[in-house]
Amino acid sequence: MKIAIIGTGNVGSALAGSLAKAGHRIYLGVRDSAKVKGLVAEHPEYISAHTVTEAAASAAVILIAALPSALQEITTAMGDVSEKVIIDAMNTLGPKPEPYTISTEALRAWTHSPHVVKCFNTTGFENMAAPRYGDTGLDMFMAGNSQKGKAIARQLALDIGFDACYDFGGDDKVSLLESFALAWINLAIFQKQGRDFGFKLLQR
Repeated sequence: MKIAIIGTGNVGSALAGSLAKAGHRIYLGVRDSAKVKGLVAEHPEYISAHTVTEAAASAAVILIAALPSALQEITTAMGDVSEKVIIDAMNTLGPKPEPYTISTEALRAWTHSPHVVKCFNTTGFENMAAPRYGDTGLDMFMAGNSQKGKAIARQLALDIGFDACYDFGGDDKVSLLESFALAWINLAIFQKQGRDFGFKLLQR
């Protein structure tokens, strides 16, 4: 699958590497290609660096892991992406994409895509790079109205090693998914559990 990744911090870089290992073609949307030179060198057949405009035009799926406050600039640079699946891997913890309170709302409004879903936001980047703990894989979670978008997000989660990707519901559950991310952050940082843990849904 051809995937554009906008935002190459810890989360974006970890997902790029994992998706490349799974055989997906990754187009990084960056301002400075020198900053991702190492990542491209690790997977030269699967990862390449481009402008945000070029990356968005090259892929059917766009995964955004940038600062929510930069979304208006990013969506403008992407151009017409109204027919593409857009995966929001962000959490709106700091400055917001005004006038919206969370990143998914802003993406729906500014891209005009009916296929915006939230996924890959509920755990640390270490688990994006290595979601398996021995023989057990962590679980991933998603939310949004688009069944097409969620089907793709689920497949990508499975491709990189998560055991399952559970559906939290529609657009009205996106904020709940952001709160769920705060639970991981609270345990990892404020309760000093460290970052090497994740969530698993067990059923009897």
